[in-house]
Amino acid sequence: MDVTSFGIDHDLLLRGIYVSRKDMVGGDSVTTFDIRMKEPNREPVMDTSVMHTLEHLMAVYLRDHPVWAEKTIYVGPMGCRTGMYVIFKGDLEAEDIAGIITDTFTYITGFSGAVPAAQPKQCGNYLDHNLGITQWEARKYLNEVLLNLKPENTEYPRQRG
Repeated sequence: MDVTSFGIDHDLLLRGIYVSRKDMVGGDSVTTFDIRMKEPNREPVMDTSVMHTLEHLMAVYLRDHPVWAEKTIYVGPMGCRTGMYVIFKGDLEAEDIAGIITDTFTYITGFSGAVPAAQPKQCGNYLDHNLGITQWEARKYLNEVLLNLKPENTEYPRQRG
């Protein structure tokens, strides 16, 4: 079984930005990032409405960004509800995206109005959003992790043996 995330020591994993995997698609490199907002099995996970709202706001911000729009392939929630996955074109490291992820979470904390595309014709579960709690979670992650990113928040702890 070769599932990268299963080789990470989740007992030691901290909140941060991690390279989950790198792949070649055609002739292009793509990098999947683990935007880890919760310490697995040690903090309560995020509600599905928060994950859903994060997905909408992150996707809108990244896909409208003048530089990162053409590099953004995918934004989506982790099944364990401890963070988000983002896939970018390029052979990238956490340090390469720390700025845009910080900008994205700053955008989310200051967002006002209706959640983008939270309408029945645009979204398969349009009622499952919670902007207030999403902003609280984004602010916590921004202030406690992104604005003080350390090596232990960017280097996966690997399982031994």
